Amino acid sequence: MDKVIREIDIDQIVRERAGKRAKYIPKWLTRLLARVIHQDFINAYLRQGRVGVDFCRGVPDYVGVTVDVVGKENLPDDGRKYTFVSNHPLGAVDGVTLGWIIGEHYDGKIKYLVNDLLMNLEGLAPLCVPINKIGKQARSFPAMVEQTFASDCHVIMFPAGLCSRKQDDGTIRDLPWNKAFVTKSVQHQRDIVPIHFEGQNSNRFYNVARWCKRLHLPNFAMALLPDEMYRSRGSHYVVRIGKPIPWQTFDSSKTPIEWGRWVQDRVYET
Repeated sequence: MDKVIREIDIDQIVRERAGKRAKYIPKWLTRLLARVIHQDFINAYLRQGRVGVDFCRGVPDYVGVTVDVVGKENLPDDGRKYTFVSNHPLGAVDGVTLGWIIGEHYDGKIKYLVNDLLMNLEGLAPLCVPINKIGKQARSFPAMVEQTFASDCHVIMFPAGLCSRKQDDGTIRDLPWNKAFVTKSVQHQRDIVPIHFEGQNSNRFYNVARWCKRLHLPNFAMALLPDEMYRSRGSHYVVRIGKPIPWQTFDSSKTPIEWGRWVQDRVYET
């Protein structure tokens, strides 16, 4: 595949997603958002022209973080296809790091199920299956998921769907995991590999997320994730890969939702 270079234009992205309401969005607001997400910092990386696993491989060095991988011997090499599920503490570095670790091990044969906004990163887009359950894509989403699990690619998922949140006891943990990774893995006889990514965002992120929930506001904390990545320079993270869980484990003794929460608990024990 030829290398693809495309810079992010937040003003254009916001206006395309706003549709007819775009005329009501002032320029100063999109300029502010461009500064918040560090558009120039991101675009400087995009201009390197990295694509796919190579895109993922370069991010930690560019951002300035280090990563240790524990349990890499648990990555299966038997030729079967697997579902890799992980907690989602950071929202950016954790995602690309797993793409690098798993993608490099399996010669690039991976697919993420990710927020459709990441399709604007064309270097990352070849690895992604976009998730947007509203709008035009909603009808095709189930078929896209089915096609992904039926493919010859390994699947990487963050079953919480959102970044981890700070709990009342002060611990950082994902929201309850959904059941799709269980049902689809059983349907396609994919064993599940649990992964725990050690890391956390700033208190500012968790406070904004908490107030958005309390006031029933949109998830404005998501807009802070690029800044969280930018501020993570000098951080060190640990990725722990657990032993594969056979798909036959997920029998009728629990519901798919209960099995999903069971795997989530296993991840935090990894």
